[in-house]
Amino acid sequence: MAGMATSHAAELQVGQLAPPFALKDQAGNIHRLSDYAGKWLVVYFYPRDDTPGCTREACRFRDDITQLRALGVQLLGISLDGAESHGRFADKFKLPFPLLADDGGAVAKRYDAYWSLLFLRLARRHTFIIDPAGRIARIYRKVDPNVHSAEVIADIQQLQRCYSR
Repeated sequence: MAGMATSHAAELQVGQLAPPFALKDQAGNIHRLSDYAGKWLVVYFYPRDDTPGCTREACRFRDDITQLRALGVQLLGISLDGAESHGRFADKFKLPFPLLADDGGAVAKRYDAYWSLLFLRLARRHTFIIDPAGRIARIYRKVDPNVHSAEVIADIQQLQRCYSR
């Protein structure tokens, strides 16, 4: 279809090293993938701040943050919205985790989570669980914002059991 573009990166696979990134959050702090070495990390891409599906997904993660932290998991949300928009979104819904601004979409492209149509550019709703060694442990390409947080928690519990053997 003319005017439609998606990422041209090779689709990431479980077991691959996660692509590196360095992005600012809503407070202006830079987060690098390397900052999370040795930890479990959930990186979720979402289309837009303060839209119905994205709000449901973020608020479910917010409501489940205690369970994620108990599992030793760090959580990062990424969209193409700017840091100022992320700040308003995080404040409005009291989101206790960083939202990273991928203004140009470069990181979304590396994670094959970039979508555009003419002048509309969005991150696709994709999530990646990254293990303490920096490898992709789980990829979600089809996400239901209503149940995704619970699904991620269950999968991390299973992955951690497998990794501890």
